[in-house]
Order: sequence, then C-alpha cells, then structure tokens
Amino acid sequence: MVTAAYATYGGAYDCDVLVIGGGIIGLSTAYALTRAAPGTSVVVLEKEAGPAHHQTGRNSGVIHSGIYYRPGSLKARYAVRGAAEMVKFCAEYGLAHEVTGKLIVATDREELPRLHALVQRGRENGIPVRELGPAQIAEYEPRVRGVAAIHVGTTGVCDFGAVAAQLAEVADAAGAQIVCGEEVRAVDRRPFGVAVRTSSGRIVRARALVNCAGLHCDEVARLAGDEPAVRIVPFRGEYYELDRPELVRGLVYPVPDPAFPFLGVHLTRGIEGTVHVGPNAVPALAREGYGWSTVHPRELAATLSWPGSWRIARRHWRYGTGELYRSLSKRAFTEAVRRLLPPVAEDDLRPVAAGVRAQAVLRDGTLVDDFLIQEAPRTVHVLNAPSPAATASLPIGREVARRALAHLA
Repeated sequence: MVTAAYATYGGAYDCDVLVIGGGIIGLSTAYALTRAAPGTSVVVLEKEAGPAHHQTGRNSGVIHSGIYYRPGSLKARYAVRGAAEMVKFCAEYGLAHEVTGKLIVATDREELPRLHALVQRGRENGIPVRELGPAQIAEYEPRVRGVAAIHVGTTGVCDFGAVAAQLAEVADAAGAQIVCGEEVRAVDRRPFGVAVRTSSGRIVRARALVNCAGLHCDEVARLAGDEPAVRIVPFRGEYYELDRPELVRGLVYPVPDPAFPFLGVHLTRGIEGTVHVGPNAVPALAREGYGWSTVHPRELAATLSWPGSWRIARRHWRYGTGELYRSLSKRAFTEAVRRLLPPVAEDDLRPVAAGVRAQAVLRDGTLVDDFLIQEAPRTVHVLNAPSPAATASLPIGREVARRALAHLA
C-alpha cells in the first residue's frame, strides 16, 4: 500500500535507509533491502502522488534481452540476468507479461556489418540468436521488409508501472514505508547520518541515503554536497500508436547506430495488444518536458550551461537534425517507419504519451553508456539508469541495497 504519511521510528533516526525516488529502481532497492536484511527500516520518498510517474511508467514495456550491451558491462550482466528475473517476478505475482522474442532488421546492405556484430555480441552475452534471410523474416512478420535480420528469443513485454506497484506493495508488507507527495528540498549529511527536508517541511533522518531520483539524480547529489562528474541531459522520446495493429505481430527493431544509446524507431506490440511506434530522441526543454510546450527556464539553462551539451550538438548535429525533423514532421516520421513496415501510411499513426530519458553526459560530451552508481559518505547515488534499467531493476536494486547496507555497518 502506498501511503501519504510516514510514522517516526524511535531513537535518533526515522529510518535506517532513506531512498529518494519511487520509480522502479528506488522501489526495487527498497524491496531488496527488506529481503536482504529483514528488520532494516526503510522509507521511500516520492515527489509525485504515486510511484512510476516518469521513466518507469512512460516506456514501451520491453523486457530487453541484453544483446546490445558491451560484454562484461553492468548493462550486459544486469539485463541478461534481469530479463529472466523480471519474467519470473511477473509470473510469481500474476502480472501480465509475455516472452515474445523480437526481430532486429537490416533494411539495406550497409547495415549488415552492424547486424553481424550484434550476432557476435549476443553470443558473447549468452543470448540465443537466430540469423534470418528475407523469406524467414516474412515467417515472423509478413509485412516487414529487410535484407536480413536476427531473431532474439528472450525478449518480452510487460507493464513496468504494474511491476513498480507490486514492488511497492511487497516492500510495504515487509515494513518499508512508501511516502508520496514529498519532494526533497534539502539534504544535511553528517558523519553519523543524513537528514532531508521535504516540500511540506518534514524532516526525515536516516543512517544512510540512496539517491534514485532519476531525472533529478544529479541535482539531489549536489543537494547532498557531492559534485558528480555528469549532468542529466533530458531527451524526449515521442511515440505513436498504430491504428492497424494487425500489421505487426510482435517486436521489430532497426539495426542501431553504436555511436548512440538510442535504439531507433521500433515497433512494439504491448501486452494489451496495441502497437507502439517510436521513440525518436529530441532534446527536452525541461527534465519532465513531455512536449515542446513544456519549458522550465532554470532546468533549460542548466542544460545549456553544461559544456557536454554543446559538444554533443557539435559532434552529432546531423543525427540530431534528423531527429528534430521527424519530431516536427509526421510525414518524415512515417517515412522512417516505412523502412521497416512499408504498408504504414501517415493516417495509421496516432500520437500517444511521450517519455523522457535521463541521460547522463560527461563534461566532454560523452554520453554515459553504462549504468553509473557512485558512493559518498553515508550515500549511494544512482546517476545513470536509463533503458534497460527497468528490465535490470531487480539486480540493480540488489546491488544498490548491498552498497547501502555496507554504510550501516
């Protein structure tokens, strides 16, 4: 049960571990803490009226296999492990899910070397991959066209918002308190513990702090007195829904450009039977900028003042121009989709809710590729956890919980 208030624990502290952020990573951390160390008192502070309002609740619902990620990286290890665990978690709690598999399709011969590299990467990560020719593509997706493809059998779909709600319920039953409607405004860290002040003026004291604030994680780190070497630069992903869902049977992806952390416009049949098309990736004008009309001057100024933002723009302006054009032109977006699915017409696409990716960027303009978890006294900061973080949330939560518990020793 998600509550709007918390009870004060006895003694000098209100809780052992305070988690900031009620998305899937924060809730998975609380879940892991209650399982790894029963009796540890945990409070989760979420600024919205309920959990999973941002990245967790605004994605395509794909349980990623781990094929894209560098062997040995946290993304590769946690995604492969997390995909299996996510399917098991959904089955255990009766949450809707399906292991569908997916196609990654090369639409021209220039993409074949990158497709073959994915085959090798998948095998290095222990993922079963089947290579397909055009006729075999049609066996899976009769209306999709490509010169070659690979089939990844361990990919699936679920509702990550429902997963987050279930994590909150289980953690609550184990004694954690999920407190909504409380935004952290100040952090006071001392050698013996951490205290935060929320938007309502409440003070919560903890022996250790975990920062899972997603789109605002770098700001929370600075509130705690730490200066992360990254800045969150928000990228909006815009989606359409296919009015003729019968055109697609499952999940269809293009071959991604390895220079970017984005997977390109893809087709995703969700657990409810609708087909989402997207996302593209354009700069958001606010951390929660789900449309061009949402502009937060302070947040935009912070993004523009970060040297890495300008270096991204200079380095990738051609790619960015194409993404902006597809954002502003439905016809251009449709043409991008037609490379994979020729029967699609502009009238087949209906706009639906967008999402925003919290992308950590270094000062030199490097897009942080892997998950990034950093520690400071009495504190664990999760500073980069975009996709496939939802897929990998259970192992990420265990790792963050392990680090937080070490600060209690």
